Amino acid sequence: MNIRVLRIELKRSVAPWAGTVVLTTALAFLYLLNSDWWRGTTAWTAQWTPLALWTRSLLFYLWPLAVGLGALQGLRDHRSKMSELLTSTPRPAWHRAATLAGTTAITLASAFALLVLVGGVQVLTNSEYTHLGWLPISLVGAFSLVAGAVLGMGAARALPSALTPPVLAMGAFAFTALLHSSLGRTRTDTATGLPGTEPNQLSLLSPAVQEVRDALVTLSPSVHVGQTVWLLGMAATGFALLVAATPRARLTALTPVLAGAAIALLVLPSDPRRMYVVDEAAAESVCDGPVCVTKTQRARLADVAGPGKEALRLLRDALGGRAPVSVRENTAVLPEGSTPRWSRTTVLFDFDDEIIATAKGEELTWALIAEGMVPGCSPVGWSGFGGDEYAQTVAVGWVLGDLKPLPGTLSAGLRRELDAEARPVWQDLMALPRAEQLARINAMRAAALSCKGDAFEALKGGASR
Repeated sequence: MNIRVLRIELKRSVAPWAGTVVLTTALAFLYLLNSDWWRGTTAWTAQWTPLALWTRSLLFYLWPLAVGLGALQGLRDHRSKMSELLTSTPRPAWHRAATLAGTTAITLASAFALLVLVGGVQVLTNSEYTHLGWLPISLVGAFSLVAGAVLGMGAARALPSALTPPVLAMGAFAFTALLHSSLGRTRTDTATGLPGTEPNQLSLLSPAVQEVRDALVTLSPSVHVGQTVWLLGMAATGFALLVAATPRARLTALTPVLAGAAIALLVLPSDPRRMYVVDEAAAESVCDGPVCVTKTQRARLADVAGPGKEALRLLRDALGGRAPVSVRENTAVLPEGSTPRWSRTTVLFDFDDEIIATAKGEELTWALIAEGMVPGCSPVGWSGFGGDEYAQTVAVGWVLGDLKPLPGTLSAGLRRELDAEARPVWQDLMALPRAEQLARINAMRAAALSCKGDAFEALKGGASR
């Protein structure tokens, strides 16, 4: 297809509008809604992999939109009542189909590329860590829009009706919604007995991906391969339907998409831990003495190093030989709802933790002491307020010799509640002999680090289990 033909097709088709709609609705969705894609280390403009995954997550509605717009394009010859005239010309049917599909493919792929470019420019200003591991995620996303549009064209050519585009779009939306909610999820129970779900193979047949929970998580290579095979089959079926002239040929055209789905299910991993995996390169440590962050956050190492070393010194003075000896960004990625795992010798922290996220200087030292003493036992992906926060406040006050408010974004009401619960326990603890103080602190740490017991009750002198 030369430039002249492409220009003519762009003027007489809905392809430019398809690209415009995809780009503008995606940007509107991202910029007008204040959601998780704007927060913390997983913001869509913070790192390359979250950028790729968040833009892929938008395909839950962009892909059905592409299918519907493709179907609208596929009805062009039927609406103009030129189908019989075009079939009588010597130009091969596949040539006309390639011109029609190619124009839409170029505009949709360009729109998705521009979407990624908008976020990528901001990532360059926010992160020093660059890599190409995100590129397959975005390439598969762009290809899914192309494959969906071509499938919609072919289906509309086979079933020429004004109802075909909206029906296909709604069907595609129902497909992505079901794979995201029920068909693509398997019910599980965590070690604590809490119900949950995890993705299964069927979820990977959806062009969209699940929400980004950790900046270190990416899709495995086998997912890219399986999804590409599935999309190739989808695109091949759409193209075959575009050129098919008989009912038998249209029936045969379904073979690629069925074969693609079967092969993809053989390639796609069945274990959720092999679907969304840790990017080992991104998780590599960058250290300043005993204080380490991941490679993705190396620009923040200078801000953490000083407070981290000071926190270790204060903990060593307070706990002696039982004190942690290093501070590290937590790289463990556990299933949602599972029990966190903590280390006795290392203070593990997360930049998205509420008391870490906004803390700087002296407050960051307090926050790291809190994480080292009572790291928190809320199930992964859950949030709460209660005993762990009370115990953190008392523990930091014990180390510093003065009760300090926890850093973070707590409301005034929660701060008053925190002080009301923690201050009496801190005063009682500080009134005890040193040996008894250490006994209660050690019992608290044992309960907090194992997530078996109540750390705050241990501080009160009650049973920690």
